[in-house]
Amino acid sequence: MKVIGIGNAIVDVICKVSDDFLTKHSLTKSTMKLINEDEFINLLSNIKIEDTVSGGSVANSIVGLSQLGNNVGFIGKINEDKLGEKYENGLKKENVQYLYLKKKEDLPTGTCLILITPDSERTMCTFLGTAGKINENDIKESDLQKSKITFLEGYLWDKGEPKKAFNKAIKSSNKIAMSLSDLFCVERHKNEFLELVKNKINITFANEQEIISLINAKSFEEVITFAKQIKKHIVITRGAKGSMAINNEKVFECPAKSNLKITDLTGAGDLFAAGYLHCYINDLGAQDSLEKGTDLSSKIIQIIGARL
Repeated sequence: MKVIGIGNAIVDVICKVSDDFLTKHSLTKSTMKLINEDEFINLLSNIKIEDTVSGGSVANSIVGLSQLGNNVGFIGKINEDKLGEKYENGLKKENVQYLYLKKKEDLPTGTCLILITPDSERTMCTFLGTAGKINENDIKESDLQKSKITFLEGYLWDKGEPKKAFNKAIKSSNKIAMSLSDLFCVERHKNEFLELVKNKINITFANEQEIISLINAKSFEEVITFAKQIKKHIVITRGAKGSMAINNEKVFECPAKSNLKITDLTGAGDLFAAGYLHCYINDLGAQDSLEKGTDLSSKIIQIIGARL
């Protein structure tokens, strides 16, 4: 197997809202907020659902890798309920090996309310449900050891038990890639994330805001200097400014595509990571990886949802 992803198994509920809706509910645009089931139901009662689809950040990347012809798997916790069944079927339909045996749980399958404003930005409100209870017993070392690389999401660091799963994955895997996931996620766990990036992660994916926050940089030049100093593989998306990879002091850049009809920015980073990892695991260079990531992210932002 080429890549195994470990992340929150979440069913995305996609809705279009106004900026006023975000203000009314004290939501910060373009971020992810963890909510409870009552809050989820309350928010959903005031808006219309556009679509429902299996999601989760790393899971979206894994599906993208499968669509590119790679043998991949995913580990994420779901319940034996209707949403759980929908989630599992969504992965199987995309030829992703689902390496978790679902059973009856106390909490329902996780859901994420994706609120799309008129400027195509997405704001996420996530009720983790049983997804947030993934633990080390849900992960088999033998599965990870058969994979070339394991891909983790920073979101896993948000709850107690998943940290044990996260650490078991690091110890058991041949190589580790990680997405910093979200600016608020970085700010909640800055010191721990910095330690991971410096010492335990082989490839780190971040957007410009996240990496600047992680190292408390005052300019992007400081980010480049940091990446060169730690001699790790850092991949950064910069929106309209394109993307960059810094690997063992070498810097590679790729411009963003222009004249796109942007519909929904959900999944842009997920699909970028899929394109990048596709080239990486197939022994192509960093420049090819950036270009493939840019190609996939450009496609996903022109449709609704986080999967092609």
